[in-house]
Order: sequence, then C-alpha cells, then structure tokens
Amino acid sequence: MILIHQLHLLVAPLRTLIEHSTGHSRVYGLKCIIDLHAAPGSQNGMEHSASRDGSVDWPSEVNIQKTLDVIKFLAQRYADDPSLLGVELLNEPSAGTVPLDTLVSYYKRGYKIVRSYSETAYVIFCQRIGNADPMELYEADLGPTNTVVDLHYYNLFDPYYEKLNATENIRFVYEKRLPQVWALNGAKGPLVFVGEWVNEWNVANASQIQYRSFGKAQLEVFGEASFGWSYWTVRCNSVHWDYEWNVRNRYLIIGKQSCLQLQSLKHNRG
Repeated sequence: MILIHQLHLLVAPLRTLIEHSTGHSRVYGLKCIIDLHAAPGSQNGMEHSASRDGSVDWPSEVNIQKTLDVIKFLAQRYADDPSLLGVELLNEPSAGTVPLDTLVSYYKRGYKIVRSYSETAYVIFCQRIGNADPMELYEADLGPTNTVVDLHYYNLFDPYYEKLNATENIRFVYEKRLPQVWALNGAKGPLVFVGEWVNEWNVANASQIQYRSFGKAQLEVFGEASFGWSYWTVRCNSVHWDYEWNVRNRYLIIGKQSCLQLQSLKHNRG
C-alpha cells in the first residue's frame, strides 16, 4: 500500500517513490493500492493526516476540491500501470468532524474521477473512525463497480479495550468483529477490506502464547473479509506493530492453522 501523506509533495521525489514501488510490484507480481493518507486541512486532526494543531478543516469545499485534484492526478498517471489494484480516496475521516453527507459526496465524485481513467481499478472508501457504523457507506450507493469499504480494526484507542484481559480481547474478535464482517460481506455493494489491524492490545505483560492466540483470532476473522486484509505495518520500532518481527518471532503464525472456533461459529450460523 502506497501512502500519500502530503499533497504538496506530489512532485518529482514522491512520484519517484511511487514509481519505484509500482516497478518492484511488477517485478515480483504484487499489486499496489495508492492510499491518500493526508488531505488538505486534515480529515481527522491527527498527526498522520498532517494536522498541525488537531484541527479538522478538510470538509471545506476548497480543500475537498484540492483533494479531488490529487485523485485525478493519481488516477490519470497510474491507471494504466498493471500493478495498480486500487485507489483509496481518503484515510480515516473522523466521524466527529466530517459529516456523512460531505464524505459521501466526496466519495461519489472521487469514484467518477477514477472511473474516467480506469474501468477496472478498485475504488476504496475508508469507514469514518469514531462513532460510526460502516454500514452507512453501503447504504450510500457510492458506485456500481469494483468498490471496496476499508475497515480499521484495533483493540486499542478506546477506553473500552483498556479493561479487557487477554481472553476477553480474543472473544471480542470472534463475537463482535466476525459478525460484522459477515454482515458486510452479505450486504449489497462494496467488498470488505480490513485495511488496518495490528497484533497489539492493552494487556500488560501478555505472554507469547497469548499474543499468538490473539493474532490467530484476527487472522481467522479478518481472513473472512471478501477483499482480504492488510497489516499495519510491515516494519515499526514498536515490535508488536512490526509484521516482520511478529512473523519472525512466531507471535503471528501465517499459514494453515486449526480453525476449530471459527468452524464452530460458522456451523452455528447455519
């Protein structure tokens, strides 16, 4: 996934970085999603959307138009690249500061722009973070073909998770996340992509076995998503956020595992 963090950097250095990534993808048979991670004015007030002071000014028409101009630039430049899988129009808009109608209008306009350059690239719509139900995007009729809703699932960043022990965190993944993934899989419209998750939680002094069980639950459940999943992130100085470290040290076991709990839930579902 190629993340665009600053619109004013869409000049030679960033184009070189994107094209370096797409070039390697072609060599190794990979696909790229270009994800607009930071929009003008900031869409969530966080540092990763380039907010200077926590303010959210993206919903203004001026900033939305600037963002659409960047989507046009990206779609026009990379639509014919065989490594392009899709374009994600915006990362983690805030439910508290980005009105749904504003976001839906932007997503529909962005979809049309991408479609004007590619009939096959997936157009990806990120859910609003905070108190918002991703089903709202399924009800918005954002576009007829090759659309995806991106869900970010963390057992973090909310006081609710701070009181959960290891067993309760694992149970939450099976009992809360899985039914939502299934429901969205069955909804009319976009495919389901768990675009961010991590093998980290608020459980102090958790053992490797507990981390492994938590990771196993997430791999099983997010593997049910119709468009798959991606981990945040490949490398990080916080080891449990580091995918390579987790796999290398066997905190995450990738490949065939016993899925008895998932199979039981599927059986009970009928």
